[in-house]
Amino acid sequence: MDFAGLNYVAIPLAAVAAFLFGALYYGLFGKPWMNAARIEPQQGKTPLTPFITGFIAELIMAWVLAGVIGHLGVGQVTPLNGIISGAFIWFGFIATTIATNQRYQGFGWTLTLIDAGHWLGVALIMGGVIGWLGV
Repeated sequence: MDFAGLNYVAIPLAAVAAFLFGALYYGLFGKPWMNAARIEPQQGKTPLTPFITGFIAELIMAWVLAGVIGHLGVGQVTPLNGIISGAFIWFGFIATTIATNQRYQGFGWTLTLIDAGHWLGVALIMGGVIGWLGV
């Protein structure tokens, strides 16, 4: 199997698309998420640190996912293969990690479903963007 390579334009674009998706997603599910996470609405602004950390993490995720998709080989970096790869990564690593961590932390399944749904969208969007832009 030949490594197809990485597209260093696709990686930041995938991260930006995923970050924007997260803003929309939690804009819709913010109140149920806060309730499930046992967070009281705060007065004032949310600190910038979680957003910066989240974006850096999404850049790393996009880079790793691009490497995984690139390992499918030359001619295999397609939107469909990107989406399928994102789904496999989500199911095998992201969803299982979230479910395990949140059980140990004592949170209910509502939080898990909301968070896992967000990360499913992130993985599918990243995979689709990376596959669409190719190598």
